[in-house]
Amino acid sequence: MKEITVQALKEMMDSGADFQLIDVREPHEYEICHLDGELIPMGEVMDNFDKISRDKQVVVHCRSGKRSASVIRALEQAHGFDNLYNLEGGVLAWAEEIDPDMPKY
Repeated sequence: MKEITVQALKEMMDSGADFQLIDVREPHEYEICHLDGELIPMGEVMDNFDKISRDKQVVVHCRSGKRSASVIRALEQAHGFDNLYNLEGGVLAWAEEIDPDMPKY
């Protein structure tokens, strides 16, 4: 599985790179803190796989990186995606390394 660091994601955001950011956490988690990604909760991803781009880099994240890794494995196996990147450490890593003011839970 391909992964991306929070530093690399920040660089992509700052440079205006064309990519898709998908948050697979639950709506109540998104309300606590988010990276402005598209919210598709883990349990709804397989029913909404058609909303995920196949022609650009897609970064998938959750709180710590575990749920997003599971989602990526499922999408790769069931639908043949090859452009998905797991955000190492999820929003917890983002809060630690990029934005210390971001709420943690």
